[in-house]
Amino acid sequence: MARSRARAEDFARPVRRVLVGGLLIFLIALFALWRIDNPRAERFRAMVVDRFVPSFDWAFVPVTAFAGMIEDFQSYARIHEQNQELKRELQQMKAWKEAALQLEQENAKLLALNEMQLEPKLTYIGGVVLADSGSPFRQSVLLNVGSHDGIRDGWAATDGLGLVGRISGVGANSSRVLMLTDSSSRLPITIQPSGQTAILTGQNVPRPLISFLEAPDQIRPGDRVVSSGDGRVFPAGLLVGQVALGNDGRFRVSLAADYERLEFLRVLRSKLASTIEDPGSMVAPLPAFQGPQLPREAADG
Repeated sequence: MARSRARAEDFARPVRRVLVGGLLIFLIALFALWRIDNPRAERFRAMVVDRFVPSFDWAFVPVTAFAGMIEDFQSYARIHEQNQELKRELQQMKAWKEAALQLEQENAKLLALNEMQLEPKLTYIGGVVLADSGSPFRQSVLLNVGSHDGIRDGWAATDGLGLVGRISGVGANSSRVLMLTDSSSRLPITIQPSGQTAILTGQNVPRPLISFLEAPDQIRPGDRVVSSGDGRVFPAGLLVGQVALGNDGRFRVSLAADYERLEFLRVLRSKLASTIEDPGSMVAPLPAFQGPQLPREAADG
């Protein structure tokens, strides 16, 4: 047995050497053939390529699929990087939004502290919110100012950011503010920049409904909503909020006032302008009627 193994190894070594040598010679010859610049060699190379290369298409299928997988993986990696970048930008935008809202509230409070005059002869009385009505059918708050402070029914109440409601009930030292969200609240409004007039109707929900709108196609979400002054209810130009599209497809108002943090309110002393009935104070008086004048001959005769 040992001799047979030794003889097999003695025969295997020369065979391996011959095969390796033949392979080297074949490769060298193939390289030399591919480098020869000769018409006959060129025709031979073309014949070899036409004969053997098409039959190796099956061998390139795994390579092509692997290359496609690599490209897909690279594209997925790029998409993941872009997604992460978008998430970072979204977080920054949220932070900027919060900062903008805080600055807006601070600006409104500073304007309130500086007693900025909203319109001529329009002042206000500050009051502290004492309690909420706590009823699902009536939304109102109590203030610590009343008739002794000059409060009257119907005056507007704001929180420094936007209109909250109107005075509905006055006592000696307290008064009740009926909010715009109450079901009995009706407020004439103007929608800017279209100039549309409508009625803001409370429905005991955070966003009141816009009713009696003549041209809804001219309204867009985000439009500014202010009091119109119609009906001599409130002064014109008081900020109410922005137009929003409700889940029911109807236009509503996202109120500017922060109803969740009502601590202090301003009651506006509304001194509405008197109605002008006599136009003589505005234009020159008309000349007195003298009747038709006769010709001079007729007058002499």
